[in-house]
Amino acid sequence: MSGQKPSLKSAQSRFQVDVVTEASSAAPAPAPAPAPASTDGSKHPEESKSRFRMVGFLDSGVLGSAMDIGLPPDVSHEPDTARSDSVSLHSTGTGHTHISDSHSNTYYMRTFGHNTIDAVPNIEFYRQTAAPFGEKLTRPSLSELHDELDREPFEDGLPNGEEPSAAEEAAALAAKDAKGGSVKFGWVKGVLIRCMLNIWGVMLFIRMSWIVGQAGIGLTIAIILMATLVTTITGLSTSAIATNGFVRGGGAYYLISRSLGPEFGGSIGLIFAFANAVAVAMYVVGFAETVVEMLNDVDALMTDELNDIRIVGTLTVILLLGISVAGMEWEAKAQIVLLVILLGAIANYFIGSFMPVENKEPKGFFGYHTAILLENLGPDFRDEETFFSVFAIFFPAATGILAGANISGDLSDPQSAIPKGTLLAILITGITYVAVAISAGSCIVRDATGDHNDTVSDTVNCTDAACTLGYDFSICKEGGCQFGLMNDFQAMSLVSGFGPLISAGIFSATLSSALASLVSAPKVFQALCKDNIYPGLGMFAKGYGKNNEPLRGYVLTFCIGLAFILIAELNIIAPIISNFFLASYALINFSVFHASLANSPGWRPSFKYYNMWVSLAGAILCCVVMFVINWWAALVTLLIVLALYIYVSYKKPDVNWGSSTQALIYNQALTHCLNLTGVEDHVKNFRPQCLVLAGYPNARPALLQLVHSFTKNVGLMVCAHVRTVSRRPNFKELFQDYARCQRWLNKKRIKAFYTPVFSDSLRHGAQFLMQAVGLGRLKPNTLVMGFKNNWSDGDMRDVEIYINTIHDAFDLQYGVVILRLQDGLDVSHIQGQDELLSSHEKPPAGGKEVVVSVSLAKDSDSDSCPSKTTSNQSSPLIIRETKSPLSLTDQRLLESSQQFKKKQGKGTIDVWWLFDDGGLTLLIPFLLTNTGKWGDCRIRVFIGGKINRIDHDRRAMATLLSRFRIDFSDIHVLGDINTKPKKHNKLSFKELVEPYRLKEDDMEQEAAERLKAQEPWRITDNELELYKAKTNRQIRLNELLKEHSSMAKLIVMSMPLARKGTVSSALYMCWLETLTKDLPPLLLVRGNHQSVLTFYS
Repeated sequence: MSGQKPSLKSAQSRFQVDVVTEASSAAPAPAPAPAPASTDGSKHPEESKSRFRMVGFLDSGVLGSAMDIGLPPDVSHEPDTARSDSVSLHSTGTGHTHISDSHSNTYYMRTFGHNTIDAVPNIEFYRQTAAPFGEKLTRPSLSELHDELDREPFEDGLPNGEEPSAAEEAAALAAKDAKGGSVKFGWVKGVLIRCMLNIWGVMLFIRMSWIVGQAGIGLTIAIILMATLVTTITGLSTSAIATNGFVRGGGAYYLISRSLGPEFGGSIGLIFAFANAVAVAMYVVGFAETVVEMLNDVDALMTDELNDIRIVGTLTVILLLGISVAGMEWEAKAQIVLLVILLGAIANYFIGSFMPVENKEPKGFFGYHTAILLENLGPDFRDEETFFSVFAIFFPAATGILAGANISGDLSDPQSAIPKGTLLAILITGITYVAVAISAGSCIVRDATGDHNDTVSDTVNCTDAACTLGYDFSICKEGGCQFGLMNDFQAMSLVSGFGPLISAGIFSATLSSALASLVSAPKVFQALCKDNIYPGLGMFAKGYGKNNEPLRGYVLTFCIGLAFILIAELNIIAPIISNFFLASYALINFSVFHASLANSPGWRPSFKYYNMWVSLAGAILCCVVMFVINWWAALVTLLIVLALYIYVSYKKPDVNWGSSTQALIYNQALTHCLNLTGVEDHVKNFRPQCLVLAGYPNARPALLQLVHSFTKNVGLMVCAHVRTVSRRPNFKELFQDYARCQRWLNKKRIKAFYTPVFSDSLRHGAQFLMQAVGLGRLKPNTLVMGFKNNWSDGDMRDVEIYINTIHDAFDLQYGVVILRLQDGLDVSHIQGQDELLSSHEKPPAGGKEVVVSVSLAKDSDSDSCPSKTTSNQSSPLIIRETKSPLSLTDQRLLESSQQFKKKQGKGTIDVWWLFDDGGLTLLIPFLLTNTGKWGDCRIRVFIGGKINRIDHDRRAMATLLSRFRIDFSDIHVLGDINTKPKKHNKLSFKELVEPYRLKEDDMEQEAAERLKAQEPWRITDNELELYKAKTNRQIRLNELLKEHSSMAKLIVMSMPLARKGTVSSALYMCWLETLTKDLPPLLLVRGNHQSVLTFYS
């Protein structure tokens, strides 16, 4: 059929494309019906319209999920999307699986009335992890939709007709369900219960009454509210971060690292995991002390108190480890049992407070009385206690709000569970603490003797609350009383209806907190190890079982906890642990402030009840509380965090999490760039900003290293690469090369930007770069090129392009710098460039492959891409490297290419400042001597002068240099610069130019003009005669350079200029060749004749 376009055929097609009929789109059919397949193999007549239907996204060799064959966006195998009953799978009988929609009676991919491989929005396209049955589902790339059909855009898929059928899909889904998924918790069991158990600690039962006695009801409520304020702000910040995208396992570490980056995340993750591990020991020792105290009361100690604490603690932590290793489901069940006991103990206390018993009155418990409430309303600090010391004792009781977030990987919906569970837990526990404080302060007096005989007598003048209730406890003012709020830590047991239940509550509080810490520490540590922030910890990243349990982390946490249990002296370590937790809270708050300040479009949490300034205040509050609790522990914490931060910053882990730090840096860079555009350039702030035509970065290492020496931390450096092509450019390849080359520069710590461009010649590419590269004031002002060493062996059209590029730079007001090494610059033909390859592009073992830049001749031009090369020749090729030894020439070239990498010893940088170009010729050597590599070199200045004015010229130059504040070791005035050059050097120059002369006197004028038009680089006899004096000067300067600077580390020399349109390219190239041959490394420099130095302040 003449109207039909060629169909796309691909053995490995990523998108299944079929030609289908359009007939069904004309009128709705009663039921979805796929196009019937003709038995004779012929196509339907209407297929000539060449419309394409996408059947599904399929990965080669992998059974796709329902999403893989193009389900609508509202149908998914994941729990976070709704399911639709209106979509069904069915087979055509030809091996194709289609999707039909019973609402519209059309194929799904014909949403817009025609068939297309363009995909509609789908949640699967935005996932970062692989689909359950294979590779991650991806949308069609732009090139697959945009490129011409002969470019074969469809790749990496199954051949036509080989998709899994509907039955195969169903079987795959059934297999997934049969396997069983991991255990996931909702917000109640996963977050609320854990947080409440962790916040309700031993403090509630054995320290709350003492705090009320010291601070009074009023200040105790203030203490509780202050602590709750810190935890609430932190809870709000945690909720904001947790709802700003999918949260994986790792808790506080994951939240901080993904927000602030690996430096803060890595430092906090390590100390947070360690703090949780030691907290296990703290809680277990608290439990063991209570048990040993009970054993002591019945005289049942096994050895002595200290060793009994160790024995009970060891047995307890082994039991907790067993529960944890058994799996998260068992651990969750244990937490529920402990919560029931804890709630029973709290209820038992409140019930007991309404049941006054007469025999408890001597011990200070009288039931609720207004007199007791009023007496206990104000503070009565004793034993040098203050408000802040009491606050420091209480605050650890309010921590534990991250218990739910720490198991974020085990939550079914962490984005919803963490905010609801954490904030509700803070509210419930806060109300409980306030209620206990008011209750204890209203029914228990501060001091009591416990003696039934201390009743009020008529002769005693008694005014306190106990007196109004018939007891005289005035003797307690002298000390020695053991009951009352101030003296009895077991006051809550006294008040409770059933005392042993309070002991059970203490056991429950300690064990639940220990269990939560024992689970949190390995989970956080596992997430830290998976990210490979700290080398050597990778073994702890491995998980086991369906829940990916970090069993190795459990064992490590157990060992750390057991070690501190055996020490059994935790009074010193406890403040540091509290500060570790507070440091985590501070950084979580700061993360929200930082992310909001960065104003990144990616920061859009679904939890809206946060404020950046409130979060900042929360971070400051956390830091203040750290110093209030224990100033030296706060300093130790800050030093540890700082040390880990510096370590991670130095190691620079290869991760990119899109942190707010990156966003803020971008914001600041953009703001500063815009601010700079409003300020005119000033000569004092001039800095060389170099556009280096270096080709692939590792093709000319000497050029990059030298330029980097004087631009590092001073000016902009752009490593430009003109990719010459003769046909359609491959932009995809360009982008891949860009990533590899920039990565190479970063690895070598060369502070430069790699900027490639496609062009038909070096000249046009350089024009594009000089006009377009840069941003505002961050724009190159100096073009740096390598000298074209082999120009005489190649095509003279390349020389014409090379010289015209220099003219273009001057036209665009650029300065020009050209580096010449006698051995050359281009090492791409011998140096293996496999470092440009990323890890997944490395060649397989068993044979060494190297990437080389295709270059027809060494040093062909300064971008290593000759103008005649085609697009497939302008990119790195992988070739098999042979083991043949390098030639002597290549060995010298390799050594020469690395000479600027090492530190330069003592020597001189000879500056031949023959012409005033604004000072760039002098500024570059000065900048070089300010660096570490060139710091031992001294500057010698050479200037032209007259033989009878040498002293005068030297003094004038010395004055100028001293005003410029540039140190120099010597000034040489060349009085014999105009002396005629030696005869043999003049003959050498004549031989050099001979092949490039036009020799118009030997041919007819018309023929000469035609040849000159065809080959404009040719040198006319008139031109040679006109510039004879300038030619002799270049020859003479080379003689002087050999005489005075043959031992210099580097020569920096004013570059001779050639008038555009008058001096031919060949003659100019001969001047440069003659001037620079047989010399040490030489920089030809010519500024744009705008001042770059000033002696004004």
